[in-house]
Amino acid sequence: MEIINTTDADIQSRLSENSKVIVKYYADWCGSCKLFAPKFKRIAKDEKYQDVTFLEVNAEQNPEARNLAKVTNLPFFATFNNGELVGSVAASKEDAVTNLLNTLYI
Repeated sequence: MEIINTTDADIQSRLSENSKVIVKYYADWCGSCKLFAPKFKRIAKDEKYQDVTFLEVNAEQNPEARNLAKVTNLPFFATFNNGELVGSVAASKEDAVTNLLNTLYI
């Protein structure tokens, strides 16, 4: 699955049009965010998550999208099921993100 760059202008439509969504919040200055980027791409390509929409949001430039998930630190990941926030984690460990993704299947 392709990772879609998302902004305040289209976050609501992306969440309403896709039932299972994970959003990665990042900032250009965030070293951990940059280090995690290839891992996020690999997770997005995993067939296990083919029904999940993967989004990326620049947290500094998109305050509305950031507030939807109550972002506290970066990198920050949030899952949405049918537009509702179901989980979030501020982490740079791959297993934390996959555990969060698995909450979409409960």
